[in-house]
Parts: sequence; C-alpha cells; structure tokens
Amino acid sequence: MRHMAEPLLDRARRAGRRLRVNGDAPAHYVICGRDALAYWVVRALLATEFQAGRVRITLVVPGRPSSDEPDGRDLQGVEVVRADRLDEVTFRRAGLAGADGLALLHQDDVGNMHAALCAQEVEPGLRLVVRMFNTNLANGVRQIFPDSAVLSDASMAAPAFVAAALGEVAPTHFRHGGRTLHVARRDDVRPTDVVCGVADTRDPQQVRLLPADERAADLVIAEATGTPPGTELAARRLRRARRRRRPLTVLLRAVRSFATRKIGVAVIVLLAVIGVLGWLNGRATDANWADSLYLTLVTTLSGQDPEPNKPAAEQIMQVVLNLAGLALIPLITAVVVDGIVNARLALHSGRIQPERAGHVVVVGLGNVGTRVMAQLCDFGVEVVAIDKLPEPRGGALARRLGVPLIVGDAALEETLQSASVGGCQALVVVSTDDETNLQAALNGRAVNPELQVVLRLFDGHFAERVQQAFGIGVSRSVSYLAAPSFAAALLDRAVIATIPVGRHALLVTEVSVAAGSSLDGRPLAVVGRAESVRLLAHARAGQRLDWAPDARLVIVAGDRLTVVARRAGLNALLREAAPPPPEDPVAPTPRQPEQ
Repeated sequence: MRHMAEPLLDRARRAGRRLRVNGDAPAHYVICGRDALAYWVVRALLATEFQAGRVRITLVVPGRPSSDEPDGRDLQGVEVVRADRLDEVTFRRAGLAGADGLALLHQDDVGNMHAALCAQEVEPGLRLVVRMFNTNLANGVRQIFPDSAVLSDASMAAPAFVAAALGEVAPTHFRHGGRTLHVARRDDVRPTDVVCGVADTRDPQQVRLLPADERAADLVIAEATGTPPGTELAARRLRRARRRRRPLTVLLRAVRSFATRKIGVAVIVLLAVIGVLGWLNGRATDANWADSLYLTLVTTLSGQDPEPNKPAAEQIMQVVLNLAGLALIPLITAVVVDGIVNARLALHSGRIQPERAGHVVVVGLGNVGTRVMAQLCDFGVEVVAIDKLPEPRGGALARRLGVPLIVGDAALEETLQSASVGGCQALVVVSTDDETNLQAALNGRAVNPELQVVLRLFDGHFAERVQQAFGIGVSRSVSYLAAPSFAAALLDRAVIATIPVGRHALLVTEVSVAAGSSLDGRPLAVVGRAESVRLLAHARAGQRLDWAPDARLVIVAGDRLTVVARRAGLNALLREAAPPPPEDPVAPTPRQPEQ
C-alpha cells in the first residue's frame, strides 16, 4: 500500500505546486551553479516571471567565485546562499522544502546526480533540471527521477559552432503540429515550403532578426518535404574539389614537412649541383639527355672505373660527381631517419609535422569542443584538436576518431603553426578561458588574415567589442544559447527549438493564453512585432494548429500561439498571456458620522 500511495502523493505535491504557481503565493525555484549558465538561467527567470511577482529565486553558489565570469550572485532580486557542498543541509538552508523546482547546473555529472539524490531526501517528487554531458548517465537520471529534464548545453550549442565553421546554416530541425520544419537559406528551398522569414544575414556586421518585411529575410523556416537540403554534402564536395585542384601543392607540402628545414636545404643545393654537373657532362660527351642522365646518376651513386685517356674536363666532372655522391648518400640516410623520428614523435605527442590544408582546428576539448569535433567528423571534415591538457575530456574520443591532438597553449603562435592553422578553413576556439580564446583567435588571424574564426566568449558585451574592433565575425556564448531551454524546463514549459543566428538566438515555443490576460479578447495581429516576435501558428483549445491564421481572428482564453521570438520579445509575450496578478484586498473605508 505504501508503494502505491507514494506516486499518488508525489502527483498531489506537484499539483499543489502548480496551484500555488497560479495562485497568490509566488513560485520558488532553487538554482545551483557556479558559471555563466547559472547567470543566464537566473536572468531568463527574472525576465519572464519576476516582474509579474510570481517567482522567488534562491541561488546556491560556492563561497568563492571559481573565475571572473558572472554566476548570478550580483543580480538584484535573488537570494544567495553560499555553500561549497550540495547536501541536505545546504538544500534546507536554501528553502528547498516546498520549492517548485531545482536546477543543478554544475559541470560535474556525478556531482549533479549526487545532489539530485540529496534533494530527493529533502523534497520528494521535486521538479528537477539537471545539466549533464554523459548521455548514458543522463538516461539513468531520467529513470530515477520521473519529473526531471536532463539537458546538455554543449549539445545545444555545438551545431551553431559547426555551422559557423563550415559557413553553413546551423542544422536546426524540429517537429511541431504534424510538420517537420528546418532552418535554411531561402534560395535552397522552394517558395511554397517557406513558413516564415527568420533573419536578414546578408550583412554579417548587422544581422537583422525577424525583419518587418519577411521577403527581406534570406534565412527562413521551411517545411521539410523529404528532399535533404544537402548543405553539408555540398560543402564536403567543395572542399574535396579544392584539394583535387591542388595536388601538386599538397605533395610539395608533404615532402617539405618530411624532414627539417636545414636537411631539406642541403639536399636541394646538392641536387642542384649534381644537375648542373650532369648538364655539363652531357655537353662534354655530346650525349643526349637520356644518356647524360644515366651517366650522371651512375657516376654520382656508384662511381665509374677511372679512364686516364678521357679528356681532362670529363675527368674533373667525374671526380666532382663522385664527391657529390659521397655527400648525397649520407643526406638521404639523414632524411629517412629524420622522417622516422618525426613520425614517432607525432605519435607520442600528437603534434602534426606535415602541413595540412582544408581542415578545421578546434581549440579546447571540453564539453563543447568535444561535441563540435564529433559533429565535424560526422560531416566528413578533417579536424585537428588543441588542448592544454594531455588527457582532456574529449581525448579518448579524439583517439577513436583518429583526430590528431596537439598538447600545448593555443595562445602561442607556434602551437597554432603546428596545427597548420595557415592552411585550415576555420579556427573554432571554445576553451573556457576568454583570454586564451581571444589570443588564439588574434594569432590565427595574424597567420591567415582571411581565416574564418568561431570564437567562444562568456562576456556578451566583450564579445560585441571584439567583433567591432578586430573584425572577428562570429563570437558566441554557449551559456547564452542554452539558458532559455534550461529556464523553460524549470518552468515546465517546452522550448520547441533554439535557432542560433550569429551571436543571437531565436526561440520557437508555444504560448497558452490565460483567461483575463492582456491578450484575451484582442486580435491575432497584436501578437507579431517587427524584430521581436513572429506568429507561426494558432490553435483553439482541443483543435489542430492553423499555420495561416487570419490576423483579424480574436484571441480567447485557452488559445495556443506558436511563435518564433527573441528572448525579450518572448518574455513580454509570456507576461501578456499570463493571468492578471491577484489584487490586494482593500479594507472598506469606515463611514464618517453625519454632521
């Protein structure tokens, strides 16, 4: 009986929390984190709910910041609890008992799972949102905690980095209302398949999101009709064609990198001397070019029997060629030995001696870098990885995929040179150190001014200044891209898709209209706002989605609005669709006695 009653009790607790969210008492959410993801999740919650007075946020952070990046402890309206250990004592101090949700956002899969078990002891049946990198462990968490959402910020952000490196549209696909939709270039899809315009990206320095004139948008949401867009395949074919057009260049680079520069110069000089002497020998003996080549090679490599009756010029050239042969054979041996030693050093340390071309260099094999490396390999793109640690998180996967790993500081130019950054098609810098990332990007641009740089920066304002000052066209924050999905999961709202566009992110979500809200009774035309919100579909309660609704249709309570919006626009729309805040009871004014 007890086992049967526990699920019912958990459901009752969740129902009670939902009633409290919609009632007078504000919902209470506890966030545990120490990096920029916690900061952006808290900001998303504050922008969505705090202004309406329906949420209370408690942030659990370590006693000392782990880095200079923001983690939310300085945000106004947030209760901060400092604790270096997530256990039952810490959760009780944070008021987890009776809370509506808990977000565990540390970059420690096992630590997050242990914290979830501790939280379960304090508040059974709690709504959990857990950040995890290991997919196998994430599946276990979902089985243990039914009311949970396990998300990976690295998986969410990696497609955006991959698309930026390849110069393609981020591979965003989602299914909603019985239709499969994807983001594509307008020129790559049929006009009849276009659902709406998303952005005008023709000027990389001034991307316009959700322009008022949809026809001006070159990036669109289109319906998938069974014909793959083929952008990745086209990119692979283009790169292979470029390599086929430059076989001699690739061969010369391979030969040049087989031995050290000094040995190579010595061999080239000696071969030039032998060639000149061979030409003179042919002139002296009146032999054709084939006989002259044969006599020169035989004389140089093996020597000939002396003939005193030969002319003096032939005797002198024969002696010189024999001396050149004595020098050439040790040089050939040195080239072979040097090549073998270099190959063994490359296998031992992961450094790349042969110069490559057309590959992508990924700096930082943490959570994000590992996902980016794996997706690039899936697309058939050659990858070279750089990391400070000999055994980074993605080191084992790099070995399985055959990706060369260079152990070194990416901020140093020689490290980038060892990865042949001068001939690569893109440099993806995704380590967790902003200073190292910026230095690596600048050094890469110094080696190759036309290099496509995909830069990860945690500070959004700093990223904008870097983009303007140094002309680095793409700089992204993983936490910024992933935070809306974490916040929506904590509020038990589903973000259907996140569309990265440059440094920005658009959200596709469904909004329900509450009775008495600001939208109740107004026409659909008020939902869309230029450069902020665009309506995709509308549905009455219990009915199917209408993908071409009449803008004059009046919104009623229970309607569902599918929109694509910027974060600020979505927050404003959610407040307009929410029920009105409860009014404070006003005490009756006592009647004054008549005069």
